[in-house]
Amino acid sequence: MEDPAPPSEASIRRSKRGRPPKQIPKEVDADVEQAERESSHDDFEEARPKSKRNRTHEGTASATLNPTDQNFIEAIKGNGKLIPNVVKLWVESYEKDPGPAMVELLTMLFEACGAKYPDKSDLLDEIDVDDVVVGLVNCAKRGEVEDYTNSKKKELKNFKENLESLWDNLVRECQHGPLFDQVLFDKCMDYIIALSCTPPRVYRQVASLMGLSLVTSYITIANMLGAQRETTRRQLDAEKKKKTEGPRTESLNKRFSDTHEKITLLEEMMRKIFTGLFVHRYRDIDPNIRMSCIESLGAWILSYPSLFLQDLYLKYLGWTLNDKNAGVRKASIRALQNLYEMDDNVPTLGLFTERFSGRMIELADDVDVAVAVQAIGLVKQLLRHQLISEEDLGPLYDLLIDDPPEIRHAIGALVYDHLIAQNFNSTQSGSRGENDNSSEVHLNRMLRILEEFPSDPILSIYVIDDVWDYMKAMKDWKCIVSMLLDENPSISDNGATNLVRLLCASVKKAVGERIVPATDNRKQYYSKAQKEIFENNKQDITVAMMKTYPLLLRKFISDKAKVSLLVEIVLYMNLEFYSLKRQEQNFKNVLQLMKEAFFKHGDKDPLRACMKAINFCCTESQGELQDFARNKLKELEDEVIAKLKFAIKVVDGGDEYALLVNLKRLHELHLSRYVPIDSLYEDIVMVLRDFRNMEDEVVGFLLQNMYFHLAWSLQSIVDGESVSAASLTSLLSKRDNFLQELEYFVNLATDSNEGGKSGSELACRVCTLLASTWCLFRKTTFSKSNLERLGYQPNAYVVQKFWELCQQQLNVSDEAEEDDVNKEFSEEINRSAVLITACKLICTDVVPKDYLAPEIISHFVMHGTSLAETVKHLITVLKKTEDDLAAIFLEALKKAYHRHAVDKSGNDNISSENSFSECNKLAAQLSGTFIGAARNKHRPDILKLVKDGIEYAFVDAPKHLSFLDAAVLHFVSKLPASDVLEI
Repeated sequence: MEDPAPPSEASIRRSKRGRPPKQIPKEVDADVEQAERESSHDDFEEARPKSKRNRTHEGTASATLNPTDQNFIEAIKGNGKLIPNVVKLWVESYEKDPGPAMVELLTMLFEACGAKYPDKSDLLDEIDVDDVVVGLVNCAKRGEVEDYTNSKKKELKNFKENLESLWDNLVRECQHGPLFDQVLFDKCMDYIIALSCTPPRVYRQVASLMGLSLVTSYITIANMLGAQRETTRRQLDAEKKKKTEGPRTESLNKRFSDTHEKITLLEEMMRKIFTGLFVHRYRDIDPNIRMSCIESLGAWILSYPSLFLQDLYLKYLGWTLNDKNAGVRKASIRALQNLYEMDDNVPTLGLFTERFSGRMIELADDVDVAVAVQAIGLVKQLLRHQLISEEDLGPLYDLLIDDPPEIRHAIGALVYDHLIAQNFNSTQSGSRGENDNSSEVHLNRMLRILEEFPSDPILSIYVIDDVWDYMKAMKDWKCIVSMLLDENPSISDNGATNLVRLLCASVKKAVGERIVPATDNRKQYYSKAQKEIFENNKQDITVAMMKTYPLLLRKFISDKAKVSLLVEIVLYMNLEFYSLKRQEQNFKNVLQLMKEAFFKHGDKDPLRACMKAINFCCTESQGELQDFARNKLKELEDEVIAKLKFAIKVVDGGDEYALLVNLKRLHELHLSRYVPIDSLYEDIVMVLRDFRNMEDEVVGFLLQNMYFHLAWSLQSIVDGESVSAASLTSLLSKRDNFLQELEYFVNLATDSNEGGKSGSELACRVCTLLASTWCLFRKTTFSKSNLERLGYQPNAYVVQKFWELCQQQLNVSDEAEEDDVNKEFSEEINRSAVLITACKLICTDVVPKDYLAPEIISHFVMHGTSLAETVKHLITVLKKTEDDLAAIFLEALKKAYHRHAVDKSGNDNISSENSFSECNKLAAQLSGTFIGAARNKHRPDILKLVKDGIEYAFVDAPKHLSFLDAAVLHFVSKLPASDVLEI
């Protein structure tokens, strides 16, 4: 709740109505007048002359909305600007005749709650408050209540604000008289408190709003009176020092006593509303009422600490930290943040902090992200005042790698302030040296944090991302490079690796790249200003590292972890600056070092990073530098082919390592460009046929490079203007040889009794390559064209063997797959990749659907969530394209049921139960795809499936009768009653 506006000059300076103004000494009057002038500065600003146009318009508006023609409720519903005048006129009428005016105010109070009291004459009598409230509750029971606060009407959009404004203006207008007569506001508070305890929610909402607003307005007047009392006390002390008693001293004593009595009375009125309204409504069933109570209490404590800053009131903020509603918890945290922001409040908050600090820390991991972020900010306040220990922060540091980025970045701010900048460490702040805030000091502290995550580089990237926005040292490129190039480094080898990782990640962040995957996978969009910032950062990085970049590469060229990261930095540099700054030789040195790194390492990360960087230099550099880059790439390509030829020659001697490394290099080249290995192709086929006992990884890369060569050759033929018969014949020969090799390994894996051994890297690669080759040469692509000879369709036997091998891979457990599969290429050779390529055969009509589609769908619920999602996508495609969906679903259910029947015939009862459960789950999942409009659209398919399913169950009764319970029953519920009766 916002603090009320300062009182207007007229409301403060007007004398008490009906009495002659008291004679105040000139000195006192001068001080008060000065204070009033300062407090009412805004009102003087509003009173400035306006333009002629505005004066004319305002005069028209005031003519149409005359305050004398409006009562309270009309002013609240309508133009809020008229409320001060309406209140002023009412106060004047109250001072003349309190009775009718009181009735008018109470009527407004009831109407604001949405009720109309039938007999206003009762309000003139001394009728009991409870009797009136009971009558109003009965009105609500009869439905005779309007809800203005939650109304969607446009004219009522400011109802709450206007209602608060009315009570605030009323308190201000009455501050010199009726506010302290213990009649008017006592009566209003009695009704407000009574209405706030009634069952109708709208009564409680509006009464709570009015009651909380009254306390806020009381505090405003109490603070004004407190300032006056303090001024009077100082003047009284000055008079006492003169040791002279006289009228002036007597007047000051009287003024001091009157002011103190008014403040005491106001505090009693605040306590009355607090005990009568707040202590009941802060736990109301309506979260909005609870939230407004806590927001108001926070504002009261902040603005009037002399009364509210004590444990008697603070405990309510602590209790609501456990509220079930996130908005209430958030309101409580914000209130506490404002309290801890004021250093003067901290000593008084000691006992409260000791009692509730544990809960504040727990809220940093709240289920609601907004609450958690606010709680982390509150913990920062506690750290600033050293109210919690370092041991209490342990659970918070785990949130550095939490999923919601808002929480991670909030914790990152805390880590930076507390551990890196050490803004909260008062014991060191006084003795800090000049270089304590230097980039090198901050970077060393950051490296100590990253050492806590030695086993997983991804976690380090998360921490870097969290702290990056707050840590300027991460953008000090020269400092980072100088630390890495230091001949006598102060950091360990692991520290240097972390610093290289930090440099690479920071460079990416500076140019707008994500270093942590987004949870929503949305594409990032940047404004023009942001793009300009990124471009400027790219230029700064280039200029800062232009001369030192080759030195970094040369120093760490043998370290695969570091060089893989360093090489990628060139992707985020502006290569044009090498020409503009006459640094061509440094550019050439960089390319030469990248080429050396490519041949120094044989792992995926450095090889792929080098290829990506060299290709970038070939496309983004200009003029002579671009020619140099392209020549270097051609030299690299020729050297790879030469080394591979030599490795093939010496493989007979058992040296497979050289062959494997150069196959990996060729693989990385193939990913981005066509490599002419026509002369090598026959040699690769020869090696595969002559050396059948080679390591699976070597065989896999031989086959993979053969596939790439076929794909690039086919692309060149398709894109070419004229195609020679010789090139077609050569490609067909290569394709047939490749398919023969793949089919050999398929038969070897499926016919062998040691299928489990092949159920890993090589088998997965064979499955994906075979399916990809069938898709590449599918008949429909080349039919009715001059390339029709290239079309290929596998026979049923090969498809069946292919699926047998796929099933072997799908049945491999997650643990076995993690142990067997090469970590470097795990995304290419795993169960998901196998299933995706098999589904691709169906979606692209490479093989008939009647065999493979039911086989795949029968595995829907057998292999976990990720594979189930792939099957679900296949089903979605089939629903759009397949006419005989019922036959496919029924065949899939039969295959699942057949597995159950086979298990049941054995001796393992548990296996039988599991297989029946899987069949049941499959039917539930398939029938669950027919929801909403899909039930009507696919009604014929569902009906056909049920009928054919019943027929299948009775063909071999009673052996297959359980098929009805396991499969058919789930689809019957998707049919309308008429179809069920027909069946």
